Amino acid sequence: MNDVPWRRERMPHLLGMPAWSMSADGDPGEPVPTALFDGIGPRWAWEGADGEGIRVCVLDSGVDATHPLVGSVDRAWQVVTAEGRAPRVEECEPLDGAGHGTACAGIIRGIAPRVSLSSLKVLGDGRSGSASALISGLAFAIEEGFDVVSMSLSTTRVEFRDRLAELCDRAYFRRTTVVAAAHNLPIESFPWNFSSVISVASHAEPDGMRFYYNPAPPVEFRARGVRVPVAGQGGGTVLNTGNSFAAPHMAGIAALVLSKHPWLTPFQLKSVLYHCAANVSVQGGGE
Repeated sequence: MNDVPWRRERMPHLLGMPAWSMSADGDPGEPVPTALFDGIGPRWAWEGADGEGIRVCVLDSGVDATHPLVGSVDRAWQVVTAEGRAPRVEECEPLDGAGHGTACAGIIRGIAPRVSLSSLKVLGDGRSGSASALISGLAFAIEEGFDVVSMSLSTTRVEFRDRLAELCDRAYFRRTTVVAAAHNLPIESFPWNFSSVISVASHAEPDGMRFYYNPAPPVEFRARGVRVPVAGQGGGTVLNTGNSFAAPHMAGIAALVLSKHPWLTPFQLKSVLYHCAANVSVQGGGE
């Protein structure tokens, strides 16, 4: 096939992998162009960085600050909903009844140990929530001026698409980078398929710092998301699979890059990540 990747038929869903992911055999697909600018690669992007000075918000089911893989949680909020009333955001204890947000936060902390990590609970203890809570939480995180918002959740409710797109555009132009996990099923949901966010699916390799650029949208990057050791409830560690766990890998890497190059806009950051992808970087050159 000579058509450019984004004009082709959508690739079939690979059995045993979350939707939109790279094949489990580790094949990233056809070659993509090597780095367009000499010198930009992983070494330039994050060597020596630890995330210091970067504020990251985990928009999820909450974060358990007592888990040893998470460490300190600077601020914690929750979206409170009641029938007949608009959702409101209020401060709360850094707790997580579902464990999903804690797992994501632990991944980010492991990659960027000195980030300022905050939690915004928009999901219930059953890992489900309303689109209105998601929208309220995201709007709040943007107004708080976080550098990175990690979202391992989405909504299929088409009626909320425009509002979410508006918020993600606002984040983009206010220098808040939204990193969003693709849905685990081959269905349409939001906001991961917006161009203003960094969209992430999974690969099956064990290196948490290795990621790939995907030249066939809507997913742009693939990071570790298969059999990932994550923070489990009760202080332990469990293995989990899903695009939910690929997104915080990219959020942590984004925080590293921003801590070393704080002047980068979301547009520039996405370009840097492209040049650092394992199927783009020239080995021994910009790396």
